[in-house]
Amino acid sequence: SSGINAECPLRPGDIRNVCVFLAPLFSSLTVIVVYFLTKEVKNAGAGLVAASMIAIVPGYISRSVAGSYDNEGIAIFCMLLTYFLWIKATKTGSISWSLLCSLAYFYMVSSWGGYVFLINLIPLHVLTLMITGRFSHRIYVAYSITYSVGTILSMQIPFVGFAPVETSEHMAALGVFGLCQILAFVHYLQANMTPASFNVLFRGVVTIGLCAAGLSFGIASFLGKIAPWTGRFYSLLDPSYAKNNIPIIASVSEHQPTTWASFYFDLQLLVFMFPVGLYYCFRELSDANIFVILYSVTSIYFAGVMVRLMLVLAPIMCIMSGIGISTTLTTYMKNIDSGDQPPATVKSKKKAADYPIKSEIATVMVTIVAIFLTTFVFHCTWVTSEAYSSPSIVLAARGHDGNRIIFDDFREAYNWLKFNTPENAKVMSWWDYGYQLTAMANRTILVDNNTWNNTHISRVGQAMASPEEHSYTIMKELDVDYVLVIFGGMSGYSSDDINKFLWMIRIGGSTPEGAHIKEGDYYSSSGEYKVDKDASSAMHNSLMYKMCYYRFGEVMTEQGKPTGWDRVRNQEIGNKDFELDVLEEAFTSEHWIVRIYKVKDLDNRGNK
Repeated sequence: SSGINAECPLRPGDIRNVCVFLAPLFSSLTVIVVYFLTKEVKNAGAGLVAASMIAIVPGYISRSVAGSYDNEGIAIFCMLLTYFLWIKATKTGSISWSLLCSLAYFYMVSSWGGYVFLINLIPLHVLTLMITGRFSHRIYVAYSITYSVGTILSMQIPFVGFAPVETSEHMAALGVFGLCQILAFVHYLQANMTPASFNVLFRGVVTIGLCAAGLSFGIASFLGKIAPWTGRFYSLLDPSYAKNNIPIIASVSEHQPTTWASFYFDLQLLVFMFPVGLYYCFRELSDANIFVILYSVTSIYFAGVMVRLMLVLAPIMCIMSGIGISTTLTTYMKNIDSGDQPPATVKSKKKAADYPIKSEIATVMVTIVAIFLTTFVFHCTWVTSEAYSSPSIVLAARGHDGNRIIFDDFREAYNWLKFNTPENAKVMSWWDYGYQLTAMANRTILVDNNTWNNTHISRVGQAMASPEEHSYTIMKELDVDYVLVIFGGMSGYSSDDINKFLWMIRIGGSTPEGAHIKEGDYYSSSGEYKVDKDASSAMHNSLMYKMCYYRFGEVMTEQGKPTGWDRVRNQEIGNKDFELDVLEEAFTSEHWIVRIYKVKDLDNRGNK
């Protein structure tokens, strides 16, 4: 055994350390890739500035902080590496760079489902080059090899399979690939035919080709050979689609539209320098610059639709800002008098006369940029330390005296479940806490963060939104032993289940079994979502309301406020005196954030 341990550099106990430090490791590699990518687009100076920014920007650190063991930490590195190799391939027309790009694309596909953004952006770049008359043999070689080899490799991944040739999200890439072959063939014919003969043939082939392609696509879609777009993809094109059709997607906080405050919070200076870099890219158009322009426009739209995609936007914001800051500094730094310049010639004196205070203006501009960069560093440090450096399972807040208060209710509750319930106990909770319950409490849960099973999650939502008697039937149907809810009315924790309850109602009513659940029944007579005496009877009698506010009417949460004062909703609860019929309180954490109830075992006659 000692011999094996001596030969193995990685002990089993080190697996946790690998998980903790994997995201920071790949973020370090991302910094290097951003430097080389920006260098290809502009120059080494812009690359250094962009790399420095991606190293500290909160929009990327939020997903690459130590302990963030998620595929997105690796995926951004893979995506930017693919982009860098794509630009190298288009610049050189080299088969080797194209093959490397296809390998990077394969790595990207294997790491994150967001590869769909990449496989649509590169064809969009090629199509734009065709429209602007920049299509060349280099682009043909680069895209043909990258698409064909990359697609074949990606189809070896089990969860992808034949999706690249069957789903609508991949049809743009396939169509541009076919268009490349047609365009290359047209160029070949044009070089070997007279103009008159070529024009006749060209018109005929184009007409027949478009009709055949449209007919084939229509027949394949009708027969189901081409799968329609997924709900998440529709949500990117139409932000209201998920809310109206698939509430489970819209209920995820990461799928909400991004506010302006979030843009500034995660990007700060980059918000203002991004248009500067965009301007310089437009001023010196090249194939590489057109690519980053397309990346910029598409990513800023998608990040505005879905806050989760701020992760995709952060790198291009750093690249564009790096170009803008580097070019600005280069422009003004050379106008600052160094004090030891050689004597001015007649020509230089005449030029200086046109700008009498150019040195002073240049000094002011460089100073302003330096101040902005300094504030950017302080902002990134503060955001990272306050917002992205604490584990999500341990909450922290500031008291009235400024001291930090730690809320460790989640681990407290999960440990109670682990050591005080049978190993085969089944726990019902909302899907947000499924992974945590499985990993930390080691108990079976009904729904988790894998939200593909909409029907099962809807059933849990119906149980939460129904009166106790109906909920008991659902819980027995699902063989539930314990029910867990998150409540913030005592501590002021706003991400609790009462604030999520409307989504449970919408999801619960989205399936035929929950057709009786209507969102309007849970609003007050004035159409407001309330928990006080004006709340509707459906709200007061719902299982969620009773589990959260059981015994809460006896508690005084704030001085000068009545008992049962909800510190999140700032309302006095309307239903204080009630008892639970089908549940009994099993555990409530120190700050009442986690409450666990045991399902009573009632006989067929309904007696306790």
